[in-house]
Amino acid sequence: MTGSGARRWTAAVRAAAVPIAAAGLTLTLLTGWVAAGRAGTPRPVRVSAGWILVPTSPTTTAAFFTVRNPGDVPDTLLRATSTVSPDVELSRHLHVGTEGRPDPVASLAIPARGELRMAPHVADVVIANPPDLRPGQQVTFTLRFRHSGTVTVSAIAIRPEDLYARLG
Repeated sequence: MTGSGARRWTAAVRAAAVPIAAAGLTLTLLTGWVAAGRAGTPRPVRVSAGWILVPTSPTTTAAFFTVRNPGDVPDTLLRATSTVSPDVELSRHLHVGTEGRPDPVASLAIPARGELRMAPHVADVVIANPPDLRPGQQVTFTLRFRHSGTVTVSAIAIRPEDLYARLG
């Protein structure tokens, strides 16, 4: 190689050295992150205290919670139970054309770094044959998640007309 060719080659090597070193360092750090078991690790969900509607009929009422998932792995709400009724199921609002109706589901997804914000016309916990509830009364629910295990949370009884003000 001649003098000017060698200088160009040396300059090219030096210019490439920084990005190659940065890529090597990044790969080393990511390998350590994965080896330490921190990548893609589920983190426990957080459930905000919820609301249960004071029943307007003797057949059903609904409860609503906000579930936040701070982890990098999606989680799933698999089941809900309550102290007020053995007949509790998860439901998602099904939209068909201009019509909508509750649709029982086996589970509700909580996306990674996201939330499930239950509300009418979205998703809820349906309670069949509910007892009479007074506004302000607390009802205990146990929510079972695929990765987060069980979370016990209270729901405060409110009148249906007050729900939208609470949901914000």
